[in-house]
Amino acid sequence: MIIKRLSTRSVAANIITNGWLIETDLVEELKQSGVSTIAISIDGTQATHDKIRCKGSFQRALDAFHVLNQAGVDTAAVTTISNENIHQLPEIRDILINNGVKLWQVQIGFPEGNFKNHPEWLVTPDKMNVIIDFCYETSLMDKIKIYPADCVGYYSEKELKIKRNISKTQTNSTWRGCNAGVHVFGVLHNGDITGCTSIRDRTFIEGNIRETSLKDIWENPDGFAWRRKMTKSQLSGDCEVCVYGNVCLGGCPNTRLTINGDIYTENLYCAYNLALKKLKKNLQEIEDVSRLNDLASRSIASKNFQSAAIVTSRILEISPNNIEALALNGFAEFMCGNYTRCAEANRKVLEINPDDVYATKGLGLSLHELGDSDKGLELLEKAAMLTDYKDADIINDLNYIKQEINKEAVYSS
Repeated sequence: MIIKRLSTRSVAANIITNGWLIETDLVEELKQSGVSTIAISIDGTQATHDKIRCKGSFQRALDAFHVLNQAGVDTAAVTTISNENIHQLPEIRDILINNGVKLWQVQIGFPEGNFKNHPEWLVTPDKMNVIIDFCYETSLMDKIKIYPADCVGYYSEKELKIKRNISKTQTNSTWRGCNAGVHVFGVLHNGDITGCTSIRDRTFIEGNIRETSLKDIWENPDGFAWRRKMTKSQLSGDCEVCVYGNVCLGGCPNTRLTINGDIYTENLYCAYNLALKKLKKNLQEIEDVSRLNDLASRSIASKNFQSAAIVTSRILEISPNNIEALALNGFAEFMCGNYTRCAEANRKVLEINPDDVYATKGLGLSLHELGDSDKGLELLEKAAMLTDYKDADIINDLNYIKQEINKEAVYSS
């Protein structure tokens, strides 16, 4: 009944199941209800799957795929990757293709449920690129559509190509943040409503459809606040200063919740995060400031502002008062949206040279972004004056801040 009511209101209803009870009569009923896709968990070859779940469950899952295919219902498989099955991914792929499965979602197992009792199953962050490489290779085969789940990513070149291969377009397919509570919701077995069915912490339950209507739960202005109202500034570690932070918001919240105990912590399973940590480690071996300056300049030229911020931070570890590095660091941090860090870098420049035009400008812009527009305007005025009002960029920035202040004044009144 729930599926039918949702589907008649243009809400796609999907089911994730172990497939144990999927039989012809039930499938026909589900088909008539308008179910969109039925996904069945496959967590390895037969021996591995049955070890993780229970004896006979693998064959029941394959039987379910057969029944669903015969009925013309779209089927999908979901594989939770662990140390038990990561080496079996090619075999699992062949099994799914041979059983007519068209869609395959792969996700990482986290310490919750039965998995929590087996910490040895948890894959380490360095396996993320192994998984992404496998997904990329599979997507090129064009025999099964493979979907890296929201816990697999983000912002690597191969991940982008995987998503483009899935959509068959060249449109922007970059990760745009978790959909939980924004575009999707989950209904648990007891009627509890959650933004994500993977999150089983009771504090993330938004209500129960036996007590409150789904419409009221969804439209509650305070509902799903952990996702709808999350900001980059609430994150920590590298996620707090990541150039993608405002959009990504740290990637999969359940990754951070189950691994670190808090959704606002750094996502150690992010491919981009891993790349940044590798860059930092490699830079520790470089002591030549001129070489580092060259790397920073090339990063700025290629608009890789995150790398530029990291390289200039390394220069400043070696040479804290390097005014060129401070200037580049301030610019790079601003472009990454890290306005507090930008302000700090520009203040240090101004301690060395109080009349540095671009440090004055940079500090003014960052203070404006941090909410102190009056002080920001004052500094932009000073920067314009220092150039005899001949620098077009500074004048444009000055006018921009004035317009923003005027808009705020009109809005407040």
